[in-house]
Amino acid sequence: MATNFIRNVMFPPRIRLRFLHSSATISSVPPPLPTIETSSSSFTVEFLVNSCGLSLKSALSVSKKFQLNDKTPQIPQAVLELFKSHHFSDTHVAQLIVKRPQVLNCRIHDNLKPKFEYLVKIGFEGELLPHLILSNTDITRVSLTSQIKPSVECLRLFLDSDEKFLTFVKRGSWLLTHNMKILLQPNVDVLVKEGGVPAHVVERLLLLHPTFILQNPERLINAVNSVKNLGLETTDTMFIQAFRVMLQMSESTWKKKIEVMKSMGFSEDDILKAFKRFPQCLACSEDNIRKTLHFYFNTMKLEPQTIIVNPALLGYSIEKRVRPRYHVLKVLESKKLIKGIKMWILVIGEKNFCDKYIDQFKDEVPGLLEFYLGIKEGKSLMLDGEELQQRNRETERKGVTRNMCVE
Repeated sequence: MATNFIRNVMFPPRIRLRFLHSSATISSVPPPLPTIETSSSSFTVEFLVNSCGLSLKSALSVSKKFQLNDKTPQIPQAVLELFKSHHFSDTHVAQLIVKRPQVLNCRIHDNLKPKFEYLVKIGFEGELLPHLILSNTDITRVSLTSQIKPSVECLRLFLDSDEKFLTFVKRGSWLLTHNMKILLQPNVDVLVKEGGVPAHVVERLLLLHPTFILQNPERLINAVNSVKNLGLETTDTMFIQAFRVMLQMSESTWKKKIEVMKSMGFSEDDILKAFKRFPQCLACSEDNIRKTLHFYFNTMKLEPQTIIVNPALLGYSIEKRVRPRYHVLKVLESKKLIKGIKMWILVIGEKNFCDKYIDQFKDEVPGLLEFYLGIKEGKSLMLDGEELQQRNRETERKGVTRNMCVE
């Protein structure tokens, strides 16, 4: 009874009947789904398309996670004007907005403007500034005073010229938004004080491989000692390359690669000689090392000693460089246009190879260029008789030129 009383007080019979009737009506005829479009989202899409140069599709995508306030349109407009005054092209602006649309709500006078002025002052003039910002959009977010300036000042302690500093930042702009005092100083100290690495070598490491500063200091000193134990001193020309390769693998991985090389017929002394000549020869995976050596030994019939003397051969792509060149040379050799296959032919640049061994013999061997490009794409290796002539006609029809030989 108590339940019925409460129900009658809260929902009198007349109201209950009306509610039930309306519910039945609603359930029997479902209303169409509403299209929710606030004035703010409409303004955002319109501004992104008309003022920022985004496509409608990109603008709609951006508007799903970011909205402008239609009551303060002067804020994003002022941001765009600032960009334009600092050499941001329409393309730069569109790319930046897609990456970080929140920049349109950034404060001008106590954020973007002083930050841009500082970056220009330290060397990022003209189009260097938009390129820098696009490479690391977090620069628009972090503090100039507590983040960017301290990082720049720390880096300048180790890079002795404006040119070197700009080179470093172009390659590692993301480091400007990291704490350089915490990341850089301990790693430099361990390399110089414990590893005996000269300051100019550390500087070169910064310029060539800036990511090394993200490593644990203990890992750095282990890599330095491992390279030294192989007989490379910190002043040797190959030290930096060997250090970088050693830094990328664990001791167990190093041992596995050595075992792979041994299983293919090399002695450990030979392997270490090759590594000191060309450290990148052990940078690839065990599987790639095995496949590369298999081609050299079983297809090209090279001897292990040839690899030791020319360890750079292990750094070339078999599928994209070695195999295509090898088969072109075999065709030329079969037609007595060249005598034998010399190793230096695999080493020369792509343009030189095309000039000397494809363009020079295109009349004697019609379709040679297409044959070469086809092997790069994993196609048939046939090149004789009627098929050769057909390939040549197809090549001329498609307008294939030597400019297609790109490295």
